[in-house]
Amino acid sequence: MTSTMFPAGRYWFHAGRCVRALRRCPRLDPGALGVRPTARRWASSDAPKITTHYSIHPRDQDPRWEGTEMERFADQADVVVVGAGPAGLSAAIRLKQLALAEEREVRVCVVEKASQIGAHTLSGACLEPSALNELLPDWKERGAPLHTPVTEDIFSILTEKHRIPVPMLPGLPMNNHGNYIVRLGNLVRWLGEQAEELGVELYPGYAAAEVLFHEDGSVKGIATNDVGIAKDGSPKDTFERGMELHAQVTLFGEGCHGHLAKQLYRHFNLRQNCEPQTYAIGLKEVWVVRPEKWRPGRVEHSVGWPLNRNTYGGSFLYHLNEGEPLVALGFVVGLDYSNPYLSPFREFQRWKHHPFVAPTLEGGERIGYGARALNEGGVQSIPELTFPGGILIGCSPGFMNVPKIKGTHTAMKSGMLAAEAVFPRLAVLEEDSAPSAGLHVPEYAESLKASWVWKELHAVRNIRPSFHNYLGLYGGMVYTGIFYWILRGKEPWTLKHCGLDSDQLKPAKECTPIEYPRPDGKLSFDLLSSVALSGTNHEGDQPAHLTLRDDSVPVERNLAIYDGPEQRFCPAGVYEYVPTDDGAGMRLQINAQNCVHCKTCDIKDPSQNINWVVPEGSGGPAYNGM
Repeated sequence: MTSTMFPAGRYWFHAGRCVRALRRCPRLDPGALGVRPTARRWASSDAPKITTHYSIHPRDQDPRWEGTEMERFADQADVVVVGAGPAGLSAAIRLKQLALAEEREVRVCVVEKASQIGAHTLSGACLEPSALNELLPDWKERGAPLHTPVTEDIFSILTEKHRIPVPMLPGLPMNNHGNYIVRLGNLVRWLGEQAEELGVELYPGYAAAEVLFHEDGSVKGIATNDVGIAKDGSPKDTFERGMELHAQVTLFGEGCHGHLAKQLYRHFNLRQNCEPQTYAIGLKEVWVVRPEKWRPGRVEHSVGWPLNRNTYGGSFLYHLNEGEPLVALGFVVGLDYSNPYLSPFREFQRWKHHPFVAPTLEGGERIGYGARALNEGGVQSIPELTFPGGILIGCSPGFMNVPKIKGTHTAMKSGMLAAEAVFPRLAVLEEDSAPSAGLHVPEYAESLKASWVWKELHAVRNIRPSFHNYLGLYGGMVYTGIFYWILRGKEPWTLKHCGLDSDQLKPAKECTPIEYPRPDGKLSFDLLSSVALSGTNHEGDQPAHLTLRDDSVPVERNLAIYDGPEQRFCPAGVYEYVPTDDGAGMRLQINAQNCVHCKTCDIKDPSQNINWVVPEGSGGPAYNGM
């Protein structure tokens, strides 16, 4: 058990409990998790009870919660950052750098749902170091874990048995000259150390569960999750309310499809002037390979088999130089695919048997597995970035350069620009004083659109939507070759996406089931043994954080029309359709402890009935440098 102390003795945190506080705050709406509570009262539905979370079944309608103390303790910071990823930590570091330069005291608090900084971070990752060079120019002297400069760049189109090489011309998005192959979780952990040295307060294991608002509607801060709730939704003897962190401005850097960002989009109508966001799922493994197969610095990408031409996706295989013969490999599938029988996980396992891929892995050992959703909408899908009291940064609004398959450098730069916009606007607060409204900082959006981030994303804006044509993959590659490589993205039009990924599935009766080969236990593996390598774990006796707005929808619609696609698009075996107790039908079983927090279910569910909310803090995967 560990304790963390706020500066100036404000609070002691111990095992999720706030023991001492300066002031109490009145009770706020405990169901404000970004979903509208169902009109049904507790246990009134005829469908089998699946969801017990209070965001669906409000506590004020549940007699088991009568008399439970619901007040929260609160604390005031200057800036609160949600998410200790590349964007959030870059923002925190830059704020402290600016404060140090002007000899000002600025309190910056970062909350992170993972048990340790970097434990939920997953990416390829081939890092473009431009933003890191700006943030910490002496990163080499500081010991940043960038050990593998790219030395070789290979791109291929795969058929079932063969490989067609594609020349990697200078100027193409996939050219990785000057980049580094990294284990992004290790880099994030290192960024956390740099932040702490500057005085940033980091609080891993505390999930931001709710957005708090001032009376004028501006963002006041966040509340961390409650703990001590039983699986059936009732309070345990150990129940403790979360804590409120108030700030002049809150930066939301939750990553792709953030839980709080969904609430903010609705509350402030931030997506009214942009296209819907589109996504992909990325699955990754880390292997120790035979030394003779190891080529440190080699970067391989492919498109094509095993996906058909109308399913967007591709692979990566990176050779790391980390003191042992490691390779990181992964498979990305666009979530706008239409066949409900497609399984991204099993496509990944099948890809490893390709004659161009298998020789690298044969005789090796798989030591890591994980998955994460990726933003693919590009500049067309970026929402409004500022609102009273808050700012969106990083992969939460979607700054990924899709054809590059890179978003870390743009996420970091967005965090730095947010810090530079916020810092001059921060007021000097008196002890125990608190603002009555959150700061609105539109300067951030203006500076972002004037930066290299926007220029880079605008240049590639048409590459991803260009794949929506009769030729699919091949038509998109032709478009990229003509309009990006020749015109450098300066064409005077912007292509549109096809809409929400959740709307793209066809009914099962219109599609052909996909027969996947059985895993051989050498190159390909089953799902549950893979999840075991992610280190994921959740307290078992808590309500499932994969909530259903209506418990009847999975069987009556998803299974009946789409043959239960959630049991295939989930990369962690969370969703299963099993026989009912009487054997008369099927029911959905949610294995919430398996969840690796990829958010794919929330995105791809054709009924949009699944709402991912945060579990108790510190739950989830325990990635070791993924």
